[in-house]
Amino acid sequence: MAFWWPLLVAGIAFAICKLLFMLIPPNVPSIEVDASDVLEDGSQTKENSYIYIPRKGKSAQTDKVQCYEPATMKYLGYFPALTPDEVKEHVAQARKAQKTWAKSSFRQRRQFLRILLKYIIEHQELICEISSRDTGKTMVDASLGEIMTTCEKITWLLDEGEKWLKPEYRCSGRSMLHKRAKVEFYPLGVIGAIVSWNYPFHNIFNPMLAAVFSGNAAVIKVSEHASWSGCFYLRIIQAALAAVGAPDNLVHVITGFAETGQALVSSVDKIIFVGSPGVGKMIMRKASETLIPVTLELGGKDAFIVCEDVDVPHVVQIATRAALQSSGQNCAGAERFYVHKDVYSTFVAQIVKLVILMVHGPPSAGKYDMGAICMQEHADKLQNLVNDALEKGAEIAGRGSFGHLGEDAVDQFFPPTVLVNVNHTMKLMQEEAFGPIIPIMKFSDDEEVIKLANDSNYGLGCAVFSGSQKRAIAIASQLHCGVAAINDFASTYMCQSLPFGGVKHSGFGRFAGVEGLRSCCLVKSVVEDRFWPYIKTVIPKPIQYPIAENGFEFQESLVELLYGMNVWDRLRAVVNVLKIITEKNGTPITEKKRRN
Repeated sequence: MAFWWPLLVAGIAFAICKLLFMLIPPNVPSIEVDASDVLEDGSQTKENSYIYIPRKGKSAQTDKVQCYEPATMKYLGYFPALTPDEVKEHVAQARKAQKTWAKSSFRQRRQFLRILLKYIIEHQELICEISSRDTGKTMVDASLGEIMTTCEKITWLLDEGEKWLKPEYRCSGRSMLHKRAKVEFYPLGVIGAIVSWNYPFHNIFNPMLAAVFSGNAAVIKVSEHASWSGCFYLRIIQAALAAVGAPDNLVHVITGFAETGQALVSSVDKIIFVGSPGVGKMIMRKASETLIPVTLELGGKDAFIVCEDVDVPHVVQIATRAALQSSGQNCAGAERFYVHKDVYSTFVAQIVKLVILMVHGPPSAGKYDMGAICMQEHADKLQNLVNDALEKGAEIAGRGSFGHLGEDAVDQFFPPTVLVNVNHTMKLMQEEAFGPIIPIMKFSDDEEVIKLANDSNYGLGCAVFSGSQKRAIAIASQLHCGVAAINDFASTYMCQSLPFGGVKHSGFGRFAGVEGLRSCCLVKSVVEDRFWPYIKTVIPKPIQYPIAENGFEFQESLVELLYGMNVWDRLRAVVNVLKIITEKNGTPITEKKRRN
């Protein structure tokens, strides 16, 4: 008791001190970001508030990126489509700034993150409003997908980022016991990212945070469908960097079309791409010219599996949110629903009942989400997928409807649609829809549903629901995908310590987590003397040049000494090694050949 008592007191004192330090708020300065030109305060002129009518079909790329609200088509302005030479200039500026930033301390980098976090928390409404106007999503959805995920990433980096970028010591093995082995992480230089439109705030901050915290610069090409918000979010980043004394031009946001993206791939030290498989393949071909590393996140066709032993009403609510996640203004969420035959009818009836109550309205109302389409003519693609399914035997079990869209609104929505009697011959079950369609297919047993879920070119994520967690885990473990949620949906992405990414046509490489952070680094293996200068590498005499005639015999015994399968073989090898080393007649092979 006398031994443990001081340790107990010290432990309690340490816990109290840590708690007190937590109660002391860190000294984080505030930053000011001019938002006067992006707020709808009634001061807009007619010139920048008219209804924009884009051309039908694939229009030729111009020297301007036109920006408008997808929900109302209200014109927001334009940004330049940068030429290859202009892109290279941006990268050159970033590269120059990175050489200074690479020498920054983790303390300075953490302060940058704290300043960003403080601004985000204090300006949630502004950030969400800008995201809502540029993509058509509601304020709540913007908060869930833009604010929370970004704050989670920042706090994870604050808590653990430095630890995972410090040298990591590894086992030196049996033959190198006198050495110390470690892995060191150095910034690559300029990290390029080409990001999608669905989460304009988080899709910029996600690669930027990992790049800057690991000592890199970042040049991010935003989508032509979300350039307006992206260029405003850059102001936040620049203000925070200036507040910590970071060099100018460390982070760039660039705008343009395919030519701009190709020039970026050709100029940077690593490229991160979020988009479609077709464009992803083009990125890989371009990156092969300079042999830079590539991370591709190319969407998915996630399976949502419902076993017969679940609480159906509970799962229906989550399933509806999962389908909403694949709406045209959100991420590629669950797109294939497999429900056990014993609860199939109940599940369909309840999800239809929920969907038909969804009367869609403008995102500014804050109540509606399901069905908004950000991209022009995407509704036509969704209807074609539905028509193909109907022609092959599917049936519409229920559909949502449109409410009052407002005087200036454009009908850029697709009604939430529940389809039954679907099968894998239908394009809807094979191609990424990216829309509010819920195709529901029944299955009989676990073996069948595993086979169905794996029958896809995509492999991003999955969600498995069962009253038995052990059963759900067993099913998920056999699905060929990058992320899995057990009795939940999309929770993996809120755990920013986890890597995110897929397999097959969903891409490869990972962002987020330790793997994503370290993928922004040059990973260098280093071996050094453990007891320098007292113990150094010495080449044994039998294998010194010129090699002695018993040199190979020495090597055989040395290998058996180090890696022999049992102790007796290794002891015999010790004797042989010592015997060879102490032999005085170790004649060099070259001399022996000359005598012969």
